[in-house]
Amino acid sequence: MQKREVEVKFFLDDINRMQRRIAGLGAESQGRVFENNIRYDDDGHNLSKKQSLLRLRQDNKAILTFKSKPAETSRDFKIFNELEVEVSDFKTMQKILACLGLQAVQRYEKWRETMILGSTAFLLDTMPYGTFLEIEGQENDIRQYATRLNLNWHHRITLNYLEIFDILIKEQHLTFQDLTFENFQSNDLNVSVIMDRLIVGDG
Repeated sequence: MQKREVEVKFFLDDINRMQRRIAGLGAESQGRVFENNIRYDDDGHNLSKKQSLLRLRQDNKAILTFKSKPAETSRDFKIFNELEVEVSDFKTMQKILACLGLQAVQRYEKWRETMILGSTAFLLDTMPYGTFLEIEGQENDIRQYATRLNLNWHHRITLNYLEIFDILIKEQHLTFQDLTFENFQSNDLNVSVIMDRLIVGDG
């Protein structure tokens, strides 16, 4: 089933404090999992050119996701159309995608705790380059909860994690393409050094 995904993210300097604030709103934790994600594209990188994403994810289950840009655009939120299906075998799905001529072009990892309050999801993400909160739901609810969590709306980020990584690669002249904890192990680099490039600002 296709759904309309609406979200924003915020960089966090204290993810544990934010977790307590979200719990204080009444949100319930669905647990914390490690994600291994593989991004796929064809030889001509046509999915990237169309700002689409085909991703195979392994956490406590295997999920194939396709995201595409909708006709509408928004400065305030990151909005995508999303098609998602659970698959029974991660490795077999990798082989199927390869047989279809799709290449595994990038791998990225994260730790994610999901907290739910009504129709809003609070996603506490530990990335190799920093910690973030994603708020996903209806536009008005996202704004309301950002205010209640004392988050600065002008500091919201509407880029996805791979877009942030691309900026970090260019700004810091990184020589690797996979967004993994192992690749960041040898340095303490995080996105705070490029934060002015990420936040939406007050426009």
